[in-house]
Amino acid sequence: MNYIPDFSIVTDNWIVLMRGLLVTIQIWIPSIVLGLIGGFIIAQARLSRRKWLSGLSLVYVELFRDTPVLIQLIWFFYAFPILIGVQLSPFSAALLGLTLNTTAYASEIFRGGIRSIHRGQMEGAKAIGMTEGQAMRRVILPQVIKRMLPAFTNRVIEVAKMSSLASVISVHELMYQGRLLSSTYYRPFEILTAVAFIYFVLIYPGTFLAGRLEKRLARSN
Repeated sequence: MNYIPDFSIVTDNWIVLMRGLLVTIQIWIPSIVLGLIGGFIIAQARLSRRKWLSGLSLVYVELFRDTPVLIQLIWFFYAFPILIGVQLSPFSAALLGLTLNTTAYASEIFRGGIRSIHRGQMEGAKAIGMTEGQAMRRVILPQVIKRMLPAFTNRVIEVAKMSSLASVISVHELMYQGRLLSSTYYRPFEILTAVAFIYFVLIYPGTFLAGRLEKRLARSN
């Protein structure tokens, strides 16, 4: 093997990679936050006694769970101009696709967590005068969040990694910048190693802190 790695190409272009990292974070954080909010709403719809509402939310969840995320991002980018005459920017299409996909998965995490709580607790809370919303906020959710934390942690990590798919519709995020530098300098080993390292540095602290939080919550039980 005569190949000699030269990581100076990475240090010379670190600002380009940091620019890509910033765009990655701009996609990742909002899609997680909005996805969790949407997931809670869809979970409530899935648990509704109104069959039409539960059915519609089930269709939504299955549509996003049973199609590849890559297709969803491409579809939002190319289908909107055909369907409604509006061309989304690559960033908007990526953010919309990841948010709606996260909403579908988060709703199932919420639904599973809420159903794991004995129904008698909701009835007991109502019996002492709480509304359904108060019972959910004060009794059910504090218990549910502990149980859902591992699943949510996994989802946050998955979305961070999935954000790299936005590069296929020309969103200038980290993976896009890495591919661009790789094809410009013909140094894929150094560039893509650096990109992988940056993803690791971005994701691992969250994984570590979530693990610590899980242990603390387990001890508090």
